[in-house]
Amino acid sequence: MEEVWTRQYPVGNDDFVKIRKQGQVYVDKTELIWRMINLSEWIFLSRPRRFGKTLLTSTLQTYFEGRKELFEGLAIAGHTKEWVKYPVLRFNLSVVKELPIEQIQQRIGIQLDDYEQIYGRNESEHTPGARLEGLIKRAYKQTGLGVVLIFDEYDAPLLNKLDNPELLEKTRAIMQEFYAPIKACSAYERFTFITGITKFSQLSIFSTLNNLNNISMLPQFAALTGFTDEELDTYFHQDIERLGRRVGVGYEEIRETLRRQYDGYYFTEEKVNVYNPFSLLSAFANEKIESYWFKTATPSFIFKVMKHFKTDITNTFDLTASASSFDTPTEGMTTAIPLLYQSGYITIKGYDRESTFYHLAIPNKEVMTGLTENMSYIYLGMQGDDIKQGFAYKFWQALKRDDIELALREMKAYMAGLPYVEGFKNKLSEVATAEGFYEWTFYIIFSMLNVYVRTQVKCIKGRIDVVVEMPGTIYVMELKLHGTPLTALKQIESGDYGVAYSTDGRKVVKVGIRFDMTRLTVRDWKIKSE
Repeated sequence: MEEVWTRQYPVGNDDFVKIRKQGQVYVDKTELIWRMINLSEWIFLSRPRRFGKTLLTSTLQTYFEGRKELFEGLAIAGHTKEWVKYPVLRFNLSVVKELPIEQIQQRIGIQLDDYEQIYGRNESEHTPGARLEGLIKRAYKQTGLGVVLIFDEYDAPLLNKLDNPELLEKTRAIMQEFYAPIKACSAYERFTFITGITKFSQLSIFSTLNNLNNISMLPQFAALTGFTDEELDTYFHQDIERLGRRVGVGYEEIRETLRRQYDGYYFTEEKVNVYNPFSLLSAFANEKIESYWFKTATPSFIFKVMKHFKTDITNTFDLTASASSFDTPTEGMTTAIPLLYQSGYITIKGYDRESTFYHLAIPNKEVMTGLTENMSYIYLGMQGDDIKQGFAYKFWQALKRDDIELALREMKAYMAGLPYVEGFKNKLSEVATAEGFYEWTFYIIFSMLNVYVRTQVKCIKGRIDVVVEMPGTIYVMELKLHGTPLTALKQIESGDYGVAYSTDGRKVVKVGIRFDMTRLTVRDWKIKSE
């Protein structure tokens, strides 16, 4: 008999009122919301897209509108003695992110129109900032209560212009004028909440708003969006069991699969890990584990900025860095790292209190898969789907059988048959060396198959070009454009490149590889096992 399932998941629904009225699954974050409200009157939170920011702003709006009945049974109801209906002005700036600069003010004006229908408008107010200031003052005067301001995706108009300084500056001027009343009208305000993906400097965007409290990296608010392990076991135990039955595995196994796929985000130095809420809910709703985050329109600005800074993809997604190098205003960045961190493509994986340095890496399998599929074309001119559908399976099976000889033959045949070899040559200008291009190729292909790969690995006598780790074997590879595979193999041995892995317990295989610059593929190789 087919299982009858009545649980409703708010996939694509970030409206708190609809979720509560329709009885959809809601993970109670209101304890943290209460603490946040009582921490400061001006709050800023940065989180990746599809991470619950809009639902959070909707919850805040509903709470400050005094809609007590919708919070019955939630933590915040026990803290609130008096429910007050404050005037709330909530703006969603995501609606203007793709618009040309001349239309930004117009679309912001449409949202202002809605509130002017309630609180009126002075015809002398022409710009978005002037109209917002007028609204705040009139709402305060008419209600006698402080105004609540909520700005969702505040940075959306700016993100697609990060690689164009001229357009970025013009857009920033428009947004700065719109946000200026936040500080100017502080005497009329009860609470201000601003959220987005990136962190722009307060000086450039929010003018003199020097009391804005950035809670993005505060440990007590690490789980304000996203789901923790405890929340998974509390709210989704039956959903995990059901998904396990669908794929024919037990609870612990499907739980571990979900962890590898969607977990791994850390937003603070303390070890509070959270799952991507959109992807997890999508997996439960669709009864299938897939890469949902990337399927909802991968932001093109990420890869534009990576290419703008000629980002070395082999050394960017697993690195050690100070907070000042990644938790920094986006418009002042000199590398793509701040944007990659703030957008959720890399996250905190560890923290050394003595040195105050952070370990940053890709959060989980979902992000790794999506990144490598996109980078395979953007950086190499290779289609991710083509790699996965034909070549990948053969390559992966060869590696699983510990047959690196067969794996390299498969790679040689695949790369030699690519129809867009000329595009490869254009990509060489985006890396420091041609050898670097092949390191990128190896990195992307191995990563796409979820194989642990590292490039330019430091050792006592030099750097190893590529290290690939499989369950039973470690491959130490040296790549050459000139010389012979034997020369590359001798370099591995003279440099003692395999010594660091001699006590690992796994077999160490040394591989010298030469590339064919004419056909841009693997030419020949020599293999030696320890």
